[in-house]
Amino acid sequence: MNIIAIMSDVSAYFKEEPLRELHEELERQGFRIAYPKDRADLLKLIENNARLCGVIFDWDKYNLELCEEISQLNKILPIYAFANSYSTLDVTMNDLRLNVRFFEYALGTSGDIATKIRQSTDDYIDTLLPPLTKALFKYVKEEKYTFCTPGHMGGTAFEKSPAGSLFFDFFGENTMRADISISVSELGSLLDHSGPHKEAEEYIARTFNAERSYIVTNGTSTANKIVGMYSSPAGSTLLIDRNCHKSLTHLLMMSNVVPVYLRPTRNAYGILGGIPKEEFTRASIEEKVKNTPNATWPVHAVITNSTYDGLFYNTDYIKQTLDVKSIHFDSAWVPYTNFHPIYAGKSGMSGERVPGKVIYETQSTHKLLAAFSQASMIHVKGDINERTFNEAYMMHTTTSPHYGIVASTETAAAMMKGNAGKRLIYGSIDRAIRFRKEIRRLRAESDGWFFDVWQPDNIDEVACWPLNPRNEWHGFSKIDNDHMYLDPIKVTILTPGMSPMGTLEDTGIPASIVSKYLDEHGIIVEKTGPYNLLFLFSIGIDKTKALSLLRALTDFKRVYDLNLRVKNVLPSLYQEAPEFYKDVRIQDLAQGIHALVKHHNLPDLMYRAFDVLPQMVMTPHDAFQEEVRGNAHECPLDDLIGKVNANMILPYPPGVPVIMPGEMLTEESRPVLSFLQMLCEIGAHYPGFETDIHGVYRDDDGKYVVSVLNDGGA
Repeated sequence: MNIIAIMSDVSAYFKEEPLRELHEELERQGFRIAYPKDRADLLKLIENNARLCGVIFDWDKYNLELCEEISQLNKILPIYAFANSYSTLDVTMNDLRLNVRFFEYALGTSGDIATKIRQSTDDYIDTLLPPLTKALFKYVKEEKYTFCTPGHMGGTAFEKSPAGSLFFDFFGENTMRADISISVSELGSLLDHSGPHKEAEEYIARTFNAERSYIVTNGTSTANKIVGMYSSPAGSTLLIDRNCHKSLTHLLMMSNVVPVYLRPTRNAYGILGGIPKEEFTRASIEEKVKNTPNATWPVHAVITNSTYDGLFYNTDYIKQTLDVKSIHFDSAWVPYTNFHPIYAGKSGMSGERVPGKVIYETQSTHKLLAAFSQASMIHVKGDINERTFNEAYMMHTTTSPHYGIVASTETAAAMMKGNAGKRLIYGSIDRAIRFRKEIRRLRAESDGWFFDVWQPDNIDEVACWPLNPRNEWHGFSKIDNDHMYLDPIKVTILTPGMSPMGTLEDTGIPASIVSKYLDEHGIIVEKTGPYNLLFLFSIGIDKTKALSLLRALTDFKRVYDLNLRVKNVLPSLYQEAPEFYKDVRIQDLAQGIHALVKHHNLPDLMYRAFDVLPQMVMTPHDAFQEEVRGNAHECPLDDLIGKVNANMILPYPPGVPVIMPGEMLTEESRPVLSFLQMLCEIGAHYPGFETDIHGVYRDDDGKYVVSVLNDGGA
């Protein structure tokens, strides 16, 4: 961070020469100097260059208005003003409140001015750094000798080995030296929440509008289990979104609780919608409890918000309506909701605490903010027993946390503070909406087919767009007013072949083919459905990446319309089965898979597969205990009806369980089996298009098998 911008008025020699001296002195001290052409150029430089550490300008020419514009972009950026025509008596009290220091044009003073700029720069960097990160940087610079873990000793051990030295050179010295032991007392303790670790969590809580926050170093999968272990004692009943992440279904297998499921809707694209309003009412929950063996009134509820595909709830309604002691919003995909007004009333930490309830929100800091993988946070509003909660926290937290992950979590919070952080989220939303409009423009101008976007017709308003029963674009047959909203940052591209309400057309392009083409061209899709592709416009997505995606989509249309050979269009797929694909053309492949989808009537099958839940014979916890005792065996997938499942079965995408441990498929829930069989059949017909299904395995003979409990689990 060493760039200084100078906005000078060099019309007079008495101004030009002192600035020339200052330029030379600043360069001697290691600063780089940039000269914006005008006010607009300067503001763009500040907006697009985070390494800028100060602005020097001529007060006689620019004065207060420029200071205010700079402050809108970065409130704490040091500003230096040279004034001659105006005396300091002309500076108002308002001017002095701004982060500005005044100098005079005078020869021979450049050394003193450069020293003051260096001091202000150091103070600026010190202010930017959050507490734990600052303490970690300081510790690394001290280069202490340690006789504790980790064994690589700041990278020294790596450099004693040829393989290790390659590893060291790739990751760099500071990465090694910042990987330190929990024994370093001056950094406090993540497990005890003391010292700089405590300060970091307090800093995060203030930033994310929480009363208490916890840093978690093994992802939101772990954060979810921590909240669940504290909130749901053994023998209690848990109200849980059937559209939950598998970390929460694993919680059900670990904890001896009785699950009662809240059931979301689903559309023909396989996009999971929201849980209807009625499901949150007391009457609906009473009915669910009555029909669930051994269930009592739930003590805790878990809701996925937002969904994988970017659907938010009206969380104010849920907080006020759900009659439980605590509510956990699994918000792994949306750690940015506190930093733009369009998310107000749509997140766990939005608004004030709810009397008599505890609200939790877990967020994957690494998913859509700037943090290392596994960085996550738990936010709390309401009264908890912090000592007991910390026991649950320590059950799932390593005693050797990676301080780089911890510091990156805190730094992600620091990046979101103030106007600079809000600008990052505003930029993400703006780029996503521009991209959406560009797809629609290209579709309107296209000769023949082109991709579409899953969104309402009018997206001119910057908002989370509501889903309502009057429109068909969303494809949900049952939807409530003022309940679900689409996040503009989550962009779902639609491929030809299916209407929003599930009508299959004569021809189609399954999205899996487009996904493989994009992968060949260096673009990774977040999620691929039957006729839809999900892209996340996080703060790390810039104009270049967005344009590259547009170019790749238009290139796919060109090669598809030319009907090129698979071996030329998808060489990686061809390498998987050269004999099968040697004469296949891209349109043949698309129509072949599309014909299988039509044969099985995928939209209808998905509706029916998720309309009826399998029968719960025993809790997930009890079923898993039977499996670890060895009371389970393999069963052909085709023979699953009437058997009690030992493991969860969960197809990707969307990564939501269709069968839980302890559940049994009956004739009523046979569509679940038909859905799984269809996924397996597509993979069997077309090499390279196998669906990843957790809990379904291929045996040595190539047949699909599952694990079921002995004697049907009876």
